Amino acid sequence: MIPSELSSDLIGQWVGQHLWPLFRLASFMMVIPVIGTQLVPARVRLGLALLMTILVVPMIPPVPEVDAFSADAVVITLQQILIGVGMGFALTAMYQLFVVAGQMIAMQMGLGFASMVDPANGVNVPVLSQIYTITVTLLYLAMNGHLVAFEVFIESFRTMPIGLEGLGQEGVWALAHRISWMFASAFLLAIPAVTAVFIVNISFGVMTRAAPQMNIFALGFPIGLIFGLFAVWVLHANFLPHFEQYSRETFQFMRNLQGQP
Repeated sequence: MIPSELSSDLIGQWVGQHLWPLFRLASFMMVIPVIGTQLVPARVRLGLALLMTILVVPMIPPVPEVDAFSADAVVITLQQILIGVGMGFALTAMYQLFVVAGQMIAMQMGLGFASMVDPANGVNVPVLSQIYTITVTLLYLAMNGHLVAFEVFIESFRTMPIGLEGLGQEGVWALAHRISWMFASAFLLAIPAVTAVFIVNISFGVMTRAAPQMNIFALGFPIGLIFGLFAVWVLHANFLPHFEQYSRETFQFMRNLQGQP
């Protein structure tokens, strides 16, 4: 016999109170940079999600009383996963724009063939993109960006309570349009170095027309590479303001995704 204090409805309410926040937190932590990469085992990410769920549940509004085997419960579960993945995707887009910018610069300066395996994602990326990724990761952790990301995410339990309503169509379209923001920001970050290397290539083209006997392949590639590395070195000194701007835009986008001003 089950005591009246521990009825099946009460147990189902307790499970729902913890299970749906766990889905949202686990989905978020499986996608975000640093913690959601292959460098961190899935068991560690799941353990952190469980620990954060236990800490967060007392602070969130009560969840709706829905039968665990009903269609509404499935919809609520899918909405929590969509919210977690969507907000994690916003952070991932901020990271990937630096990877795309490094690829643009590397292809222009002739370092596109110099690639290495990114241990975080398991794909080949140019060495310059890996340098940018390491720099962004160090700045992200040094400026407590991960704490800000978790703070903004936990606010979503208050602004978007657990229920049948989630991101909605506008939120999904905003996430889709975030891809264009990623490429536009990467282009703005890479255009100074790309322009500098492009001017060097144009000057070599003019020199080749003026002196056809000059071996442009023997001189153009190393000099273009040197100018490209010089441009990257100059731009790296101004890396922090770009990171702050893109981080601010990302966190503001995450708040706008929740319906906050």
